[in-house]
Amino acid sequence: MLEPKSISRMAATFGVVAATAGVAQQGEEIGIGVLLGFTGPIESLAAPMGTVVKLVTQEATESGVFLGGASVTSYLADTACTDNALAVASAERLLAAGVAGLIGGACSGATAAVLKNVAIPNGMVMISPGASSPNLSVMEDKGLFFRTVAPDDREGQVMADVLIDRGIRSIALTYANNDYGVGMSDAIVSAFEASGGEVTINAAHEDGKADYSADVAVLAAAGGEVLVVAGYIDQGGLGIVRTALDLGAFDTFGLPSTMVGQSLVESVGPGLEGSFGQVAGNESQGLAMLAERAGDEVDGTLPYVAEVYDATALMILAMQAADSADPARYGPKIWDVANAPGVKIFPGELARGLKLLAEGVEIDYVGGSEVELIGPGESAGSFREVEVRDGSFVTIGYR
Repeated sequence: MLEPKSISRMAATFGVVAATAGVAQQGEEIGIGVLLGFTGPIESLAAPMGTVVKLVTQEATESGVFLGGASVTSYLADTACTDNALAVASAERLLAAGVAGLIGGACSGATAAVLKNVAIPNGMVMISPGASSPNLSVMEDKGLFFRTVAPDDREGQVMADVLIDRGIRSIALTYANNDYGVGMSDAIVSAFEASGGEVTINAAHEDGKADYSADVAVLAAAGGEVLVVAGYIDQGGLGIVRTALDLGAFDTFGLPSTMVGQSLVESVGPGLEGSFGQVAGNESQGLAMLAERAGDEVDGTLPYVAEVYDATALMILAMQAADSADPARYGPKIWDVANAPGVKIFPGELARGLKLLAEGVEIDYVGGSEVELIGPGESAGSFREVEVRDGSFVTIGYR
C-alpha cells in the first residue's frame, strides 16, 4: 500500500491553509487529501485505490502546466471504512494541514460524516469514488460534493436484472448494518420484487463477529435459491459466505460490488465457483487506456480504481479550469470539465487536458469510468457483470 506522508511533514510544507486559496505560484505544492478505508472491511480494495491517486498527481506535476508550474501531492488518511469518528478526525487533520480538496470516502457512512462535519462547514470540495448511499444524493451539500460512482438504487436494479436473467426467482438477502448496507439492500429488494422476484428474508449482520452461524441459520431457515450478501469483502460479508458454505446452507451467492475482489476467492476457495455479481466497470476505450497507464504499478481494471483515478483527475482539471486551487472557485468547474461539450480527455492524457484548459479550450473528461455527471453531481454509472470461474472473477457482460 502506498505510504501516506506524515501529517506533521505536510503541515510544515503548507504552513497555512490560505496558501491554497488563490492562483498557485510556480513551484508551489498543492495538496489533495485522500480519505479511504486503508484498514477495516474493504482494505483489500482500498490499497490499489490509494496507489492510483499517485499516478494522477504525478501526471499533473510532470506536465509542467498545472496552475503555472505548481506541483500536486496526495496525502492518504484512513477512515477504516466504517469508523465515522476516525474519518472526521482524519479529514480535520488534512484540512488543518492545508489540502485544497478531498478525495473520498469509499464508504457511505464515513463519507456522510465527513461531508456534514468537515467539508460543508469549511467550504471544502469532496469527490467520492465509492460512496453509493442514495442518502448522499439528497444531502444539502452546497454544491461541494460529487461522486464518480453511481448510487445504490442504480446498482440495485442491475443486481435484480442479473438475478432475473439467470432465472432466479427467490433470494435470501443479508446486509451490513450501516448506511451502505441499508441502502443497497433496500435497492435490491425494491427492484427484485418489482421484477416479480421473492425476497424470503432481508436481515442485517454486524461486522467483526467471530461466529456467523446464528445469522446463517436464520437465513437458511427462510430459504431462497441464492443468498445475496450486501456486505464487505474483508469483514462480515466474508464471514457470512464462509459460514454458509461450511454449514451447507447455500452454495451460490449474489455479490454486490463491495464483495467483488480476488481476495474473496482466495479466502473462500472453490466453494465460491459459480457465484456472481456486479461491480462498477465498462469496456470503454478509456478503461483500456487506464490499464495501459497504470502498467505494473496497479491493475487498472480492479474495482473502483477507475473511479478514484477519475475523481482525482476531475479535481485537478477543475483547478486548472478555474486557474485556482480555491474550492469556492474550482468547485463549480467540476461540472464543466466532466461533461460535454469539449475535447475528450482519457486516462494518460491529463497533461493534454491541462494544456488545453490553460489555452482556454473546453474539455470533456471521459476518463476510465466514462464520467458523465448527472443530478446532484453523481455518475450515471455502468457495471461489469462477473462470475467466479476457475478461481477468479471473470467478466461475462456489461450493464
